[in-house]
Amino acid sequence: MEDLVLVIIDVQPRLLQVMWRAERLKERISRLLRGARILNVPMVVTEQVPEKLGPTDPEWRALLSEGCVPIKKDAFSAMGEPAFVERLKACGRRTVLLAGIETHVCVFQTAADLLADGYRVQVVVDAVSSRNEEDRRVALEEMRALGAHWTTVEMALFGCLKRAAGDTFREIHRVIK
Repeated sequence: MEDLVLVIIDVQPRLLQVMWRAERLKERISRLLRGARILNVPMVVTEQVPEKLGPTDPEWRALLSEGCVPIKKDAFSAMGEPAFVERLKACGRRTVLLAGIETHVCVFQTAADLLADGYRVQVVVDAVSSRNEEDRRVALEEMRALGAHWTTVEMALFGCLKRAAGDTFREIHRVIK
Protein backbone atom coordinates (compact mmCIF):
# COMPACT_ATOMS: atom_id res chain seq x y z
CA MET A 1 0.00 0.00 0.00
CA GLU A 2 2.93 2.36 0.62
CA ASP A 3 3.66 2.35 -3.13
CA LEU A 4 0.06 2.60 -4.40
CA VAL A 5 -1.59 5.55 -6.15
CA LEU A 6 -5.17 5.54 -7.46
CA VAL A 7 -5.64 6.98 -10.95
CA ILE A 8 -9.20 7.66 -12.09
CA ILE A 9 -9.63 8.45 -15.78
CA ASP A 10 -12.42 10.70 -17.07
CA VAL A 11 -15.44 9.75 -14.91
CA GLN A 12 -17.60 12.54 -16.29
CA PRO A 13 -21.41 12.27 -16.38
CA ARG A 14 -21.78 12.78 -20.16
CA LEU A 15 -19.42 9.88 -20.78
CA LEU A 16 -20.69 7.77 -17.93
CA GLN A 17 -24.32 7.74 -19.06
CA VAL A 18 -23.45 5.87 -22.28
CA MET A 19 -21.16 3.25 -20.71
CA TRP A 20 -21.90 -0.46 -20.66
CA ARG A 21 -23.39 -1.32 -17.23
CA ALA A 22 -23.23 2.34 -16.17
CA GLU A 23 -25.04 1.93 -12.84
CA ARG A 24 -22.75 -0.87 -11.72
CA LEU A 25 -19.74 1.17 -12.80
CA LYS A 26 -20.93 4.18 -10.78
CA GLU A 27 -21.36 2.03 -7.68
CA ARG A 28 -17.92 0.41 -8.06
CA ILE A 29 -16.08 3.70 -8.62
CA SER A 30 -17.82 5.17 -5.57
CA ARG A 31 -16.67 2.22 -3.46
CA LEU A 32 -13.15 2.51 -4.82
CA LEU A 33 -12.94 6.23 -4.04
CA ARG A 34 -14.39 5.82 -0.53
CA GLY A 35 -12.03 2.96 0.23
CA ALA A 36 -8.96 4.76 -1.11
CA ARG A 37 -9.81 7.78 0.99
CA ILE A 38 -10.12 5.63 4.15
CA LEU A 39 -6.77 4.01 3.34
CA ASN A 40 -5.10 7.37 2.57
CA VAL A 41 -4.12 6.24 -0.92
CA PRO A 42 -3.11 9.26 -3.01
CA MET A 43 -5.40 9.99 -5.97
CA VAL A 44 -4.85 11.50 -9.39
CA VAL A 45 -7.99 12.20 -11.43
CA THR A 46 -8.36 13.35 -15.02
CA GLU A 47 -11.12 14.99 -17.04
CA GLN A 48 -11.24 14.66 -20.82
CA VAL A 49 -12.04 18.06 -22.39
CA PRO A 50 -14.31 19.09 -19.49
CA GLU A 51 -15.53 22.19 -21.34
CA LYS A 52 -17.32 19.78 -23.72
CA LEU A 53 -17.90 16.68 -21.56
CA GLY A 54 -18.46 18.37 -18.20
CA PRO A 55 -16.55 18.00 -14.94
CA THR A 56 -16.11 14.95 -12.72
CA ASP A 57 -19.39 13.94 -11.10
CA PRO A 58 -19.94 16.15 -8.00
CA GLU A 59 -20.66 13.09 -5.82
CA TRP A 60 -17.24 11.72 -6.70
CA ARG A 61 -15.47 15.06 -6.35
CA ALA A 62 -16.61 15.03 -2.72
CA LEU A 63 -14.88 11.65 -2.25
CA LEU A 64 -11.50 12.75 -3.60
CA SER A 65 -8.62 13.02 -1.19
CA GLU A 66 -7.95 16.48 0.18
CA GLY A 67 -6.25 18.68 -2.37
CA CYS A 68 -6.99 16.35 -5.30
CA VAL A 69 -8.14 18.56 -8.15
CA PRO A 70 -8.99 16.85 -11.45
CA ILE A 71 -6.50 17.47 -14.24
CA LYS A 72 -7.87 18.63 -17.59
CA LYS A 73 -6.59 16.79 -20.62
CA ASP A 74 -7.20 16.44 -24.32
CA ALA A 75 -4.71 13.64 -24.98
CA PHE A 76 -6.22 10.17 -24.77
CA SER A 77 -3.35 8.96 -22.57
CA ALA A 78 -3.11 10.82 -19.29
CA MET A 79 0.65 10.48 -19.70
CA GLY A 80 0.32 12.91 -22.62
CA GLU A 81 -0.65 15.65 -20.17
CA PRO A 82 2.38 17.21 -18.43
CA ALA A 83 0.33 18.20 -15.35
CA PHE A 84 -0.68 14.55 -14.87
CA VAL A 85 2.89 13.29 -15.20
CA GLU A 86 4.09 15.94 -12.75
CA ARG A 87 1.44 15.08 -10.16
CA LEU A 88 2.03 11.35 -10.54
CA LYS A 89 5.78 11.76 -10.08
CA ALA A 90 5.26 14.11 -7.12
CA CYS A 91 3.44 11.41 -5.16
CA GLY A 92 6.51 9.18 -5.52
CA ARG A 93 4.59 5.95 -5.97
CA ARG A 94 5.16 3.39 -8.72
CA THR A 95 2.13 1.07 -8.48
CA VAL A 96 -0.94 2.50 -10.20
CA LEU A 97 -4.43 1.29 -9.41
CA LEU A 98 -6.22 2.30 -12.63
CA ALA A 99 -9.96 2.84 -13.14
CA GLY A 100 -12.26 4.93 -15.33
CA ILE A 101 -13.53 5.30 -18.88
CA GLU A 102 -13.31 4.45 -21.70
CA THR A 103 -11.42 1.19 -21.27
CA HIS A 104 -10.39 0.86 -24.92
CA VAL A 105 -9.30 4.48 -25.40
CA CYS A 106 -8.07 6.61 -22.49
CA VAL A 107 -7.65 3.84 -19.92
CA PHE A 108 -5.83 1.58 -22.39
CA GLN A 109 -3.52 4.29 -23.71
CA THR A 110 -2.74 5.50 -20.19
CA ALA A 111 -1.96 1.94 -19.04
CA ALA A 112 0.29 1.33 -22.04
CA ASP A 113 2.25 4.54 -21.42
CA LEU A 114 2.51 3.91 -17.67
CA LEU A 115 3.89 0.42 -18.31
CA ALA A 116 6.35 1.76 -20.87
CA ASP A 117 7.54 4.25 -18.25
CA GLY A 118 8.20 1.47 -15.72
CA TYR A 119 5.08 1.76 -13.54
CA ARG A 120 3.30 -1.33 -12.26
CA VAL A 121 -0.35 -1.17 -13.33
CA GLN A 122 -3.32 -2.86 -11.72
CA VAL A 123 -6.49 -2.36 -13.77
CA VAL A 124 -9.63 -2.46 -11.62
CA VAL A 125 -11.73 -4.53 -14.02
CA ASP A 126 -15.06 -3.85 -12.31
CA ALA A 127 -14.35 -0.08 -12.28
CA VAL A 128 -13.62 0.41 -15.99
CA SER A 129 -16.04 0.46 -18.90
CA SER A 130 -16.64 1.35 -22.53
CA ARG A 131 -19.77 1.95 -24.54
CA ASN A 132 -19.85 -1.73 -25.42
CA GLU A 133 -18.62 -4.82 -23.65
CA GLU A 134 -16.53 -6.07 -26.57
CA ASP A 135 -14.32 -2.96 -26.63
CA ARG A 136 -13.91 -3.25 -22.86
CA ARG A 137 -13.00 -6.94 -23.00
CA VAL A 138 -10.49 -6.57 -25.82
CA ALA A 139 -8.82 -3.60 -24.12
CA LEU A 140 -8.51 -5.53 -20.85
CA GLU A 141 -6.89 -8.44 -22.67
CA GLU A 142 -4.48 -6.10 -24.47
CA MET A 143 -3.50 -4.36 -21.21
CA ARG A 144 -2.82 -7.75 -19.65
CA ALA A 145 -0.68 -8.73 -22.65
CA LEU A 146 1.35 -5.55 -22.12
CA GLY A 147 2.00 -6.49 -18.48
CA ALA A 148 -0.87 -4.94 -16.52
CA HIS A 149 -2.47 -7.01 -13.78
CA TRP A 150 -6.18 -7.28 -13.17
CA THR A 151 -7.88 -6.70 -9.85
CA THR A 152 -11.34 -5.81 -8.54
CA VAL A 153 -12.49 -3.09 -6.17
CA GLU A 154 -12.90 -5.55 -3.31
CA MET A 155 -9.63 -7.35 -4.01
CA ALA A 156 -7.71 -4.06 -4.20
CA LEU A 157 -9.16 -2.58 -1.01
CA PHE A 158 -8.78 -5.73 1.07
CA GLY A 159 -5.33 -6.19 -0.46
CA CYS A 160 -4.28 -2.93 1.20
CA LEU A 161 -5.15 -4.34 4.62
CA LYS A 162 -2.97 -6.71 6.59
CA ARG A 163 -5.62 -8.08 8.94
CA ALA A 164 -9.36 -8.56 9.34
CA ALA A 165 -9.34 -6.46 12.49
CA GLY A 166 -9.26 -2.85 13.61
CA ASP A 167 -11.10 0.33 12.72
CA THR A 168 -9.75 0.56 9.18
CA PHE A 169 -10.87 -2.98 8.41
CA ARG A 170 -14.35 -2.23 9.75
CA GLU A 171 -14.58 0.93 7.62
CA ILE A 172 -13.45 -0.89 4.48
CA HIS A 173 -15.84 -3.74 5.24
CA ARG A 174 -18.74 -1.23 5.37
CA VAL A 175 -17.66 0.24 2.02
CA ILE A 176 -17.56 -3.19 0.38
CA LYS A 177 -20.80 -4.55 1.79
